[in-house]
Parts: sequence; C-alpha cells; structure tokens
Amino acid sequence: MTTMSDFSLKDLDSRKKEIILNSVGIDYDQYEREGIGFSYEEMMEDTGFSFEDVQRIQHESMIGNTPLFELKNITAYARKFAPEGYGARIFIKDEASNLSGSFKARRAAVSVYKAKQLGFKGVIAATSGNYGAAVAALAAKNGLKCIIVQECFDSKNKAQPEIIEKARACEAYGAEVVQLSVGPELFYAFLHLLDVTGYFNASLYSPYGIQGIETLGYEIVTQTYNQTGRYPSAVICTNAGGGNLTGTARGIELRANHRCRNIAASVNLQGLHMASDDDFNRKSFTTGHTGFGMPFAINPDRSDVPRSAARPLKYIDEYYTVNQGSVFFITEALATLEGLERGPAGNTSLAVAFKLAQTMEKDKVIVVQETEYTGAGKHHQPQLSFAKQNGVDIVFGDPQTEIPGKNIVVPNSADDIHIEKISLDKLRKSYLKRYASQSLTEYDYTYLKEEFRMDNVKRIEELFEEVKNERAKR
Repeated sequence: MTTMSDFSLKDLDSRKKEIILNSVGIDYDQYEREGIGFSYEEMMEDTGFSFEDVQRIQHESMIGNTPLFELKNITAYARKFAPEGYGARIFIKDEASNLSGSFKARRAAVSVYKAKQLGFKGVIAATSGNYGAAVAALAAKNGLKCIIVQECFDSKNKAQPEIIEKARACEAYGAEVVQLSVGPELFYAFLHLLDVTGYFNASLYSPYGIQGIETLGYEIVTQTYNQTGRYPSAVICTNAGGGNLTGTARGIELRANHRCRNIAASVNLQGLHMASDDDFNRKSFTTGHTGFGMPFAINPDRSDVPRSAARPLKYIDEYYTVNQGSVFFITEALATLEGLERGPAGNTSLAVAFKLAQTMEKDKVIVVQETEYTGAGKHHQPQLSFAKQNGVDIVFGDPQTEIPGKNIVVPNSADDIHIEKISLDKLRKSYLKRYASQSLTEYDYTYLKEEFRMDNVKRIEELFEEVKNERAKR
C-alpha cells in the first residue's frame, strides 16, 4: 500500500504542473486569457476527435446506443399524486447496458483511445466510483496497463462495501488497485504514480472525458423523438463533479441542436465532510451527492487538471437535492414496479424526476439520463446494513427530518418524497468569493456570462457587489 512517506510532498507540489502536462498531453497555458477566463470551447475543439469519431470509438468498444425505456408504471404511480392533467411521462436511459455497467464507459473510451493514440503504455485514474471499472475495462480491451487509485478506508481500516466491490471489478479487468485511507494522500499518491510510471492521466475532467458524454445527450434527444414524436422537456442528471451534466447538455445542445431544461440532482449530504475520517463511512453514497456537487460547482478547477472541462454552472438550468431515504425508496419502487433493478446513485435523478413530473403536463416527457449496474455492494440493502453498522438510524417518516450521518429517513409514502431547489445565484456568489479582493474587467464579465449561463451582465455585477459587501462586513 502506498503511504505518504513513499514520496516527497514538497517535490510533487513543485512539479505538479509538469507532471500533469506530461500525463495528459494538453498544454493548458495556451487556453488562458487575460483576467480570470480561458477559452473553453477552443480547449474542447482541440481534442482531435470529431463527434463522429467519438461515436465510432464507442461503438467499437461496445458502448453507446443504449436503450431508452418508458417507465409506464412509475409514471402512473407519480400521476396518483399529481393534479388532474399533470404527470409527465418518465423515461430512463439504461446506461447499465454499456461495457462495465455505467455511463462512465463513454468517458473512459475516449480517454483510453487517446492514450493509446499518443503511445502511452498504461493509464491511471483516481476514483472510488464506476469510472475505475470503466477505465480498467477499456484498458483491457485496448491492451494497455491500468492502475486505479481508490480512497476507501477510514483510520480503522473499515471500507465501504460499494468501493470494495468496485475494486474487485477493476481487478477482474486486470487493473492494479491502490487503496488509500481518506485524506489528502489520494491526490499526492496519484501524482506520484503518474510521475514514476509515465502513464496517461485518464482524468474525469479532461476534454476527452467530457466529449465522451456528448453522445449520451445526443442519443437521449434522438431516441425520445423517435419513440414519442416529441422532444424531451427536461433531462435530469445525477450530479457530482459536473462532467455528467456538462457532457450531456453539450450533446443535447451542440449535437442534437435541442434546448430543454438541464436539471442537476444530488443526494443531500450537508454537514458531512468528504475528507473527514469520522464522516467517511457515515454516508451511503460515494458519488452523486452534495459533497462533490457543491464544491465542484463553485470551483470546477479543483480537479486533477489545471482547467476542468466539467463546468456545471455553465449548463445547469435547475438544481435539486433529495435525501438518502427517498433515493432508496425510489430504487425499490423501480425494481418492484418496473422489474428494473439498478444502483441507487443513478436513481437520485429518478427520485427528482418522480416529483417534478407531477408539476408537468401529461403530454410532456422527462428523461432520467442514466442508470448504473447493481451488485452486492451497490445494492441498497447492503448499503442500509452498512449504515446501521456505523451507528446511522434507519427510520420511516418525513424525509425533511433526515440528518446526514445521523439517520436515513425513508418516506412512508411516495407522496412524502421531498426535493429541495438550490439557488443558482447562491452558488454563483460562492464561485465569485475567490475574486472578492480584486476588480473584474469587462472581459471577465463576458467570460462569466458564459460560465454562469446568464444573459444579464448587470445581474452578475450585482452578485459580485453583494459578495464584496458581505466580505467587508466580516
């Protein structure tokens, strides 16, 4: 097992930019512009792959063109609680049928292909989620070596069953898995391994990773139209680091030339710190939660590349959170009503779709953007059992009384499922806080218009003034 003593943090910090540049093959400096901005679209266009190239790469790897199912029984269930004439049709894109069992295979396919094209002998990814299995599977298919770095233990050497299961999946594909305890060593161990192996950084946040998801957005629009004769009114994406929503939205808007509500959904884990040893095993979701969704929305460049290609605020129209118990409830409803057993993380979006459908007219279409495979550790029953073992109470009641890390409140009825709308302006203000001590130029505001998905520069100026005033009062 790699430990902090195996490498010099000072040395890695001093050479971080060089290591990243050598491992991903992108000179990010060329996209920097005057002030706070950078040329996002230019970075995305310089991957060397056309949209058709990505489709071909994925098709050759048994990825993409996954089925789109109408959840007729779930829709009928939602309509029981909707006003007359309301209850949109709910569809789900079954990404579990991809190689490795999740939408992450789309991202991995392009990254691994690029690694092989550039002559790298292997790939590395730092992830405790489905992406590790995806990278490992694609590396195996392309004859490359693979290392997956996981954060999976607390200080008592207790690991989450879901993460351990994903390690087994990675090893089954021939990857080496480096398992670490919670804390800052993950990033430094990752840098160290990139440095000593010379492998490709298959980052979730590179342009390749985002470009791979564009096909998913395109397929959602085309399949929905082919099946229903109309386009989706809303597409809901489970949101963590933002790449899922970013790539899907780009596929919908740029590739399918369609405009709909891009809705993010995250599990509410407010109060739990993702890097806390005490909190690590008191959460029942390793991804798709606010512990990733919020920090990456307000500072997308906190990732393992200098400029992240995942820009959630650039594409989000609405953002909702839902409690853990409601996601487990809807996961079981999907299995018992539709005969479709899928992992809880993807069903975060389904829980939000279930409530939003009740506010939309019956002829509208709402699409849940992805599902994930389920197995021994990812099934909701072992997740609940693990929560109990870690002192978390499992109760039935009002989901709004759930306190992450203390209890999981499963609703008594589907009518009790509650979703909370997040203020995007509040997130934008948090984004702007790091610039509070400086003045923003006209060019900066032009950049922020795109970054914030806003037409009104005056409103951005007002938000920035609010941030500076709040800072001055402290």
